[in-house]
Amino acid sequence: MASNPSFDISTGADLQEVDNAVNQAVKEVAQRYDFKGSHCTIEFDRAKAEIRLHADDEFRMEQLLDIVQTKMVKRGVPVKNLKTGDLIPATGTSVRRVIGLTQGIETEVAKKITRAIKDQGFKKVQAAIQGEEIRVSAPSRDELQAVIAFLRTQDFEIELKFGNYRG
Repeated sequence: MASNPSFDISTGADLQEVDNAVNQAVKEVAQRYDFKGSHCTIEFDRAKAEIRLHADDEFRMEQLLDIVQTKMVKRGVPVKNLKTGDLIPATGTSVRRVIGLTQGIETEVAKKITRAIKDQGFKKVQAAIQGEEIRVSAPSRDELQAVIAFLRTQDFEIELKFGNYRG
């Protein structure tokens, strides 16, 4: 029995690349003259998939955030998947911020994606939410290519990865 061609839609960053980007950012902060004598730190918690920033003031926090995002882009980590938290005041003028990494498609976003596929009117295309991924199947490979092209034009506020293509 031949099954329909299908592919999976997922999202997430390579945690090793995130770790590398954070290490590069830490090195840059240590070497930059404008950070000499300041107590600015960048920590990556792999288990929670979040980056914690601590800076002396809001100005340095913005610089830290910029450095981290620049290093992420250079390492190929999708910046769309970074959820930048609010500034949290700490002792004195120092501030903290947590950046969360989106590692799977949340249920609400998955529902938006499947609804967009159905609303577009593709013939015989089925989208099913499977945990943190979406499986899209259709009898025709051309239909699947059209779905991928359509989804690339949409903005769901996360970076979509198309993989596990079965013909």
